[in-house]
Amino acid sequence: MSLTIYGIPASRAVRPLWAATELGLNYHHEKLAYQGGGTRTPEFLAINPNGHVPAIVDARPEGDVVVWESMACALYIARHHGPADGVSITPATPREDAEALRWSFWAVTETEADALTVLMHRLAMPEERRKPEMANAAERRLAVPLRVIEQHLQKQKDAGEAFLAAARFTVADVCAASVLNWARPSQSLMAAHPLTHDWILRCMARPAYVQVREFG
Repeated sequence: MSLTIYGIPASRAVRPLWAATELGLNYHHEKLAYQGGGTRTPEFLAINPNGHVPAIVDARPEGDVVVWESMACALYIARHHGPADGVSITPATPREDAEALRWSFWAVTETEADALTVLMHRLAMPEERRKPEMANAAERRLAVPLRVIEQHLQKQKDAGEAFLAAARFTVADVCAASVLNWARPSQSLMAAHPLTHDWILRCMARPAYVQVREFG
């Protein structure tokens, strides 16, 4: 079997790249940028007709398995390439699997668009192009879902569990933290949600994440 991951770390491809690196997988990284037309070639469109990264191709004895959508890619890698041993990032119980699913989908539906707006208009864009009013509105909206994850992390802390799904870091944290990290430029949101801020920092300090961002 061989696994190919398409996309660069400075994109949503960081999610499957991070998951694969956490698992110590020997994968092929096709560093396909989302700009410059590389995702619109006939070859790539045959893999992902949406023309977006990431995408993965898992060459298996029974035939190639193609996955796109970043959360689906990360969850697939954890489920089919990691041991469910209670040590790796792979969910080891139905509860852990449920947490990985729900927090991944929650991150996309409840937080991703506004977190990206905060990132772009607080940090990433040239200062003359930033629109503070857009960041302000996004932060007001994000305060609602951030209260949800803050409460969950408090319950986890009370139960002696330091991460979203368990006491250990799992793919649930890969998926959710990769989105909420975009909201870190908002000092007010981070100050108002200290458990969430601490959790994001612990996730971003993972050696696998640092490796992907620096050398991926």
